[in-house]
Amino acid sequence: MRLLSYLKQWRGTAKEAFGQVSVVAKFLCLLHVTDRYLISSTHVQGPSMLPTLNLSGDVILAEHLSHRLGRIGLGDVVLVRSPMDPKRMVTKRVLGLEGHRLSFSADPLVGDGSVNVVVPKGHVWIQGDNLYASTDSRHFGPVPYNLIEGKALLRVWPPECFGSLR
Repeated sequence: MRLLSYLKQWRGTAKEAFGQVSVVAKFLCLLHVTDRYLISSTHVQGPSMLPTLNLSGDVILAEHLSHRLGRIGLGDVVLVRSPMDPKRMVTKRVLGLEGHRLSFSADPLVGDGSVNVVVPKGHVWIQGDNLYASTDSRHFGPVPYNLIEGKALLRVWPPECFGSLR
């Protein structure tokens, strides 16, 4: 009898604790879904997108719906899983969609020889804004559309550069 009254005493506390844990778990699930499938912040750095993005690094907001709905267009800055190292994410600009014909200099430093390419179905052509310091589609070819992870919306850090990436 004593054990039964003891268990009843803790029943309310256990119920309340379970309710609190449930709220936290739901919040974490919502946070994960928002970050992975809707919008997230990303730190990008490096010379390949100069002058659009700073060498020392910027924090951008990236949305993760456009590429799933086929709404990536020319000039969009996208986050792409690197075809050369799938553990890395790269930030580049879309310069060609499937079916587009592109012509580019094989070596912009020398300027000799132009290469022509047609972007195949299901692929995009990406390049960094800094042609002299960017490893992009000129090196690894057209990128499969499913390697696109998101589209950059705006820069949020540093504060003096807040705004659009166009």
